[in-house]
Amino acid sequence: MEGRWQYTFPNSCMSFSTLLLHLSGCSQCAPCPDLLNRSSGKEMEQDSSEEAMTEFKERPLGGWGLLQITAGTGLAVYTVWAGIIMPGFRRVPLKLQVPYVPASHAQVRSVMTLLQGRSGNIADLGSGDGRIVLEAYRQGFQPVVGYELNPWLIRLSNFHAWRAGYSGKVSFRQEDLWKVSLAECRNVTVFLAPSVLPLLQEKLLSELPLDALVVAGRFPFPGWAPCRTEGVGVHRAWAYNIQALRQAARNQDQGTPV
Repeated sequence: MEGRWQYTFPNSCMSFSTLLLHLSGCSQCAPCPDLLNRSSGKEMEQDSSEEAMTEFKERPLGGWGLLQITAGTGLAVYTVWAGIIMPGFRRVPLKLQVPYVPASHAQVRSVMTLLQGRSGNIADLGSGDGRIVLEAYRQGFQPVVGYELNPWLIRLSNFHAWRAGYSGKVSFRQEDLWKVSLAECRNVTVFLAPSVLPLLQEKLLSELPLDALVVAGRFPFPGWAPCRTEGVGVHRAWAYNIQALRQAARNQDQGTPV
């Protein structure tokens, strides 16, 4: 019956008096053979486990063991590189290759702060795992598109969108950003390596509409004067007004002080 203490007889032939002695812990009570067998079996198993662990710890690793660990680690690193990182680099020249480094929550917050008061579409160049795209959609931007070459990151971004309930509401495209037209983009976010930014400047200045705003995270565009900045250190982001940049470029061409 539930809630009541129960005792299971260790031996069906045990007398009542022997049972009382057994329960009272009397030393005169002969131990039950079944209990002895069970306890000795458990002790043997415990001793065997401890002996095996001690032997494993004391045994020298040796050259063959080190070789196996090194080979396993190298294989794991190569699998990550070949399966996740390299696919996005195959069609891109070496100087334009950008390693995948996800934006931190603070970096995303800095970017979105610079976009406050803006509306319309957003293009995220090198969208990675899609976190900028998803946050932009949460804050009311539509349509929101992420451009990414790596097919594995595209799959990961779509998974994040599905988990957030935004599947079909945002899009991630496996396209080369150098071949994408930005003529209709009012807002552009960029998390790219410094080696790529000078080449991207020319594309942004020639293609973006006059009222466009460009927000760069992690690294600023060289030679461009930002209209606003947000955050500190590695979490800093820079906002650039295309109209002001074009005017500054014209003034420079004409020799007029900026």
